[in-house]
Amino acid sequence: MSAPALVLVAHGTRSARGVEMIADLAAAVARELGAAALAHTARRGLPGTGAGADFGAASASLRELAISGAPQVRTAFVDVLGPSPAEVLRDLDSVPAVVVPAFLASGYHVYQDVPREVAASAHDAVAVTQAMGPDPALAEVMHLRLRAAGWRPGDAVVFAAAGSSDARARQDVQRAANLLSERVGTPAHLAYIATGEPKVPEVVAAVRAAGARRVFVASYLLAHGLFHQRLHEAGADGVAEPIGVHPSVVRLLTDRYYTALDALGADARVA
Repeated sequence: MSAPALVLVAHGTRSARGVEMIADLAAAVARELGAAALAHTARRGLPGTGAGADFGAASASLRELAISGAPQVRTAFVDVLGPSPAEVLRDLDSVPAVVVPAFLASGYHVYQDVPREVAASAHDAVAVTQAMGPDPALAEVMHLRLRAAGWRPGDAVVFAAAGSSDARARQDVQRAANLLSERVGTPAHLAYIATGEPKVPEVVAAVRAAGARRVFVASYLLAHGLFHQRLHEAGADGVAEPIGVHPSVVRLLTDRYYTALDALGADARVA
């Protein structure tokens, strides 16, 4: 049996740069999983291909199988673009799959779209992980992005999220803002780009009116697109890049994958 695949599910975007960023993230995750497989093979002294590998796979749990052979990484989208998660899962056929929602909060896409797509695929060996965020690793990357944009201690921070009508997603975003506040040592003032109040330009203006000499926007977005473009019109002194591709993000996604293998039956033997 093949190692369980990782299906990265993201928001669709019409931005070519955003699509490229998602593709780069998936490629980085694939390299990380491949490197782990090579390291595991080297430690055990087993060949990566041939009879030895077949024997190892035949007696391995799904977790062992995943770290002894590089899993394939596929990308799916729930908006705008294809392929959909259901299409990717059907294409995998009998290969077990771990679906990792690359969303920064758990709203409609996580609670409705992803389960519906998994059910529609009729795939009988799928585990779905928790969403990508909030997580301290993302706060770490946002801090680095802020510093790269010119932010320095003492500057004000506006935490810009896309927004959601789902109360659970709003709670997640507030947790993410709190994590960034702890990381940068100053309040991260929560604001929304699309759905929800207050909007980013309003918060930037309010923070400046309260006495902040310099105001920077921290982008709680995974990739470039229309929402990120709007942040440059909010009146801030600087706008951090989206979270994008970073070793901490890659490790977060691969950790989600390995943890979810338990739900696929990591203790079961693969025939």
